[in-house]
Amino acid sequence: MKKWIRLLKAASKSLLKNRMRSLLTALGIIIGVGAVITMVSVGQGVSVNINDQISAMGSNLLTVSPVRAESGGVAQSTSLATLDPEDAEALRAIPELAAVSEVAQSQQQVVANGENWSTTVYGVAPEYLAIRNYELGAGRVFTDDEVRARAKVVVIGQTIVDELFGGDNAIGAQIQIGTVPATVVGVLDAKGSSGISDQDDVVLAPWSTVLYRLSGERTLGSISASATDEGALTVAEARIRSTLRIEHGLATSEADDFEIRNQEDILETANSLATTLTLFLGAIAGVSLLVGGIGIMNIMLVSVTERTREIGIRLSVGARGSDVLEQFLVEAILLSLIGGVLGVGLGLGLTVLVTDAMGLPVVINAVVLVVAAGVSGAIGVFFGYYPARKAAALDPIEALRYE
Repeated sequence: MKKWIRLLKAASKSLLKNRMRSLLTALGIIIGVGAVITMVSVGQGVSVNINDQISAMGSNLLTVSPVRAESGGVAQSTSLATLDPEDAEALRAIPELAAVSEVAQSQQQVVANGENWSTTVYGVAPEYLAIRNYELGAGRVFTDDEVRARAKVVVIGQTIVDELFGGDNAIGAQIQIGTVPATVVGVLDAKGSSGISDQDDVVLAPWSTVLYRLSGERTLGSISASATDEGALTVAEARIRSTLRIEHGLATSEADDFEIRNQEDILETANSLATTLTLFLGAIAGVSLLVGGIGIMNIMLVSVTERTREIGIRLSVGARGSDVLEQFLVEAILLSLIGGVLGVGLGLGLTVLVTDAMGLPVVINAVVLVVAAGVSGAIGVFFGYYPARKAAALDPIEALRYE
């Protein structure tokens, strides 16, 4: 133990003797460790944010979307297959579904009080709020009678309230959606926004109003549904598939002309993308750690050259080659570990700044911190061994003659 304490003191003394050079050498490790921690933490923050947003979309969610009909890998139509309101009505008969809503959407300019805002208007059924976990903060949702009448009524999100009404009460106010005037009958509770999307930037209108008064389309963009519980998702998906195949008159040999996505599929895809992003960012940042290690090797080789005479004296008075190797190796490891510790501090600071700027949650994984610091020490061993070995292999007589 005393031997290692002595080696650490000697290594510290040597590094402090050349403070600026030691700092510049450690800089590569500091930046590398800081970059790895920041990139991995930001990637994990993105993953958490995506998961939160998908969970906020609704519980036990199922989404049906149209796709190009194919047979044997060959497209059978030049246009997308269609979903119509009759399809949604047929799905309402499935007992495993708690709620079903038609969904039509149109990008529109919304105007009120001399202010205008570009947003997406969603044409939906009243059940859509329950499916997507929206809650009313004020007013009411439109009724089934208003859907049948293609009524010019809307429910708006908090972002629309802020942008068009300055945060004031909007119930009963008139807004212009494109060329169509509409009355605000309800305001949604705030769901929160992030750097990726704003869940409060939404206008909900009867699906019939959007289809026949705004978009000019006669088919739905999708159908949203929620299963009665998580255990019913698989059965509900199978029943949706069989019902729509019958509705669309598809033969047994024909492929589906629609796609069903459940919440688990969406989460799995999102997590896979986030993991790939995290690994990619981490790998890029890891390159700077390699550069830092090369810098340590370079400086240690310079140090061996500068201290050749000192090494010769030590060897001539009885020091073994292993003693010299240990001394230089400890110096390299200590230099790398100091860079690692400072890099952890840099990484934590950058993580907080970057996630705050992007509106992401701060995710600090202790394992990442420990691994990053450990890798920095391993780099010291790997890149410091060759210079240390070179120092230990010097011939004492030749070293003493070195000028």
